[in-house]
Amino acid sequence: MAQTPEQRKSNLRLGWILASIAAAFFIGMVLKFVYLSH
Repeated sequence: MAQTPEQRKSNLRLGWILASIAAAFFIGMVLKFVYLSH
């Protein structure tokens, strides 16, 4: 299942998008927890 550089590039972009969404969600949860605990 060889991938073309174009497919790999789009997969990488999708991975970065998912990672940034996950990071933003995690940071939001942490900030909410810190805000509510004070």
